[in-house]
Amino acid sequence: MTTHAAIEQTIPSLRRFARALLGTAQDADDLVHDALVDALARPRLGMADQQVRPWLFAILRNRFLSDRRRAKHRATTPLDDSGGPAAAVRPGQEAGLQMRDLTIGLAGLPVEQREILLLVTVEGFTYAEVAAMLDLPLGTVMSRLSRARDRLNDFMDGTARPRLRSVS
Repeated sequence: MTTHAAIEQTIPSLRRFARALLGTAQDADDLVHDALVDALARPRLGMADQQVRPWLFAILRNRFLSDRRRAKHRATTPLDDSGGPAAAVRPGQEAGLQMRDLTIGLAGLPVEQREILLLVTVEGFTYAEVAAMLDLPLGTVMSRLSRARDRLNDFMDGTARPRLRSVS
């Protein structure tokens, strides 16, 4: 498989991660586009296919952080269901409420915890891959992941209220 094919296969995961960071499909698509432009402008000759995915996630995250620093006073955009892939079967009422609560709980996490939680649990990266991708010590990744899981569990159990934060 060529590097371009590996990049193309990673796009849905990048979109999902960007959507969780930013909250809207349009903003996520813009971020993914910008990250892909950056990646294609700096081709890595001889890069193994298994290295492409973490490299792209690192570029996307760095672009997100740079954009966030530039636009600190942008309005908060809540996570919602618009613009995402359509579910094959709509969830029942209880499942829908749980999904809403999960979305609110995720939005209430600090971005440093949210991104690690998503990279490990949704995207399937190992702790070591996330540590290398985010340029963090392994212990920091494990600590942030643990705190994120604890906060999210407390919120889902009803023992904590979310602290709504700006996602941009």
